[in-house]
Amino acid sequence: MVILLIAVFGLVHWVDGQLTHKNMLSSMTNTPATTWLILGSDERDGTAGTGTEQDVPGSRTDSILVLTRPKSGTSSLISIPRDSYVTVDGQDMKINAVATLKGYSALVTQVESITGMKIDHVVQIGFGGVEKVVDAIGGVELCYDRTVNDANSGLVWEAGCHQADGGTALAFSRMRYSDPTGDIGRAARQRQVIAAVAKKAGSPAVLTNPSTVSKLMKAGLSSLTVDEKTGAFDLFGMATAFKAATGTKGVTGSVYYKSSDYYPKSGIGSTVLLDDSRNTELFDQLEAGTHDAGTVGGM
Repeated sequence: MVILLIAVFGLVHWVDGQLTHKNMLSSMTNTPATTWLILGSDERDGTAGTGTEQDVPGSRTDSILVLTRPKSGTSSLISIPRDSYVTVDGQDMKINAVATLKGYSALVTQVESITGMKIDHVVQIGFGGVEKVVDAIGGVELCYDRTVNDANSGLVWEAGCHQADGGTALAFSRMRYSDPTGDIGRAARQRQVIAAVAKKAGSPAVLTNPSTVSKLMKAGLSSLTVDEKTGAFDLFGMATAFKAATGTKGVTGSVYYKSSDYYPKSGIGSTVLLDDSRNTELFDQLEAGTHDAGTVGGM
C-alpha cells in the first residue's frame, strides 16, 4: 500500500510538472456541476491543414466543447460552433475570435453566458497534439459516409469506417469545406475522434501496456495548456468524464441554433445564430444530470 501511494504521488507530481498554465478563468460564482471547457487551437503549428501566418494572421479557437459532470446522473460533451454569433463589449464577432481579440477570460465568460454554468477548468489543445495522441495508442477507428479528397485539410477518405492514424484523424477533425453541413459536421467528427480516443485509451490493451501509457501521457501533456488552477487530478477527472459522456449512457451533440447562415448588420459575415431559450433548458438539464442519454442540438 505504501509503495502504491508513493507511486501515485510521484505520478501526480510528474504530471503537474509537465503542465503549462495560463490565466483563463472568470470570476463567476461556482455552480453545482463540474465543467471543463476544451479548446482546440488552429494556431499554425506545422501540421497538415494549418495554413500559414500570411493566410490567417494570429490564431482562432477552432473547436469549443463543454464537458459536464453533474453531481449525479448523465455526463455530457457539447460542441459550440466556432462561428457562433456573440457580442463582447458592444462589438459583434464570431466566438472563435474572442480569445484573440479580448482574451481567454472573455471567451470563458461567453461560454458561461451560453451555458449558465461556471467553467471550472479550461484545457487548450494544439491540434498537433491530436496527431501525437492517436499515434501513441496505435490509431483509432473512425466512420464517415462520404468519400472526400479535401485539399484544405489534407483528408483523403473513402466512404465507410477505417482505421485512422494520427495524421488522418487530425485531417478528419479539421475538414469542413467538403462537408455539406460545414462546421456543424466538423464538430460532430471532432466528437467522434474524442470518443474513439477515450474508448481506446481506456481499454485493457492500452492500460496494461506501460510503454503505450507512457507514450500517451507524454503526447497528451506536451500538447496542453491549462488554466491557472487545473492540476493532475482535474485532468484525471476530465478523462473519466470524457469516457462517461461519449459512452452509451452519455449525452453528446451541439448547442441548439436558429440559423447556421445568419448575417449580422455589423458585416462580420455568415454566423451561427444560437437559440438562447433552448440552450438554457438544455444546460439546466445537463447540469442537473437529468437529460436522457443520446444526441442533442441542431435546429
